[in-house]
Amino acid sequence: MSGKIKILIGDDSAQFGVCYANVLRNMDFYVIVRPKDGKVVLDAIRNEQPDVVLMDAAMPGIDAVEVLKRVSTLNMKKPKIIVTSPYDNPFIERSVLENGAALFILKPFDIEILGERIRSMMGVSFSSRNDYSSGNDDFSVERTVTEIMHQIGVPAHIKGYHYLRDAILLCIENREMLESITKLLYPTVAQKYDTTPSRVERAIRHAIEIAWDRGNVQVINKFFGYTISVEKGKPTNSEFIAMITDKIRINFRNEMTAASS
Repeated sequence: MSGKIKILIGDDSAQFGVCYANVLRNMDFYVIVRPKDGKVVLDAIRNEQPDVVLMDAAMPGIDAVEVLKRVSTLNMKKPKIIVTSPYDNPFIERSVLENGAALFILKPFDIEILGERIRSMMGVSFSSRNDYSSGNDDFSVERTVTEIMHQIGVPAHIKGYHYLRDAILLCIENREMLESITKLLYPTVAQKYDTTPSRVERAIRHAIEIAWDRGNVQVINKFFGYTISVEKGKPTNSEFIAMITDKIRINFRNEMTAASS
């Protein structure tokens, strides 16, 4: 346990808490699981003094906002608190962030990617992991997609972020997806998240618009250059996905060429 990041998960269900805990332990975290109950989570924060807490916005006993308020009064080193929710609710998001949450994320999410974000929050570099990523090209691709989306400025808490990330990964795996965005790509993503293709399309459009309006212009130019005209404005969903997909494909092809030479 010594030297490991200690994570408290406030959910002991097999579907979420136990499953997440197993993945995080494989990533060399020290993980404690407690029932999904605000008072139990608060007691565990006091007694276990974790580095990071992962809990749901809505819990029996007391909710996440009340837990955050009470933690702020404790005479101890404050943990980084990540609040999750199955609902995209701006009011809840604002409330938890204003009361000290480090992150607000929507379910479902990729627990491995969250694990890497936790490392980053705690100042631990990706390369410091033991051999978790050794030879794992799929994970490397996922990490690259995630990093690019963060750099461009796509907010991680909105649904469009998850849809867009999965769409890019699907297109990297199968280039034919790009040739049938409406008939193949959107329905594939929609099926995973139990939603409709039209909602996937709108959410991805929203995510791109936010990134374009609020993101880092220099980073956006780095990825898109002059391929998107000023007159035309924001890229279409297919243009955005295609540009990121092609850039990642080229980067990995160059890396493999360099490694074999």
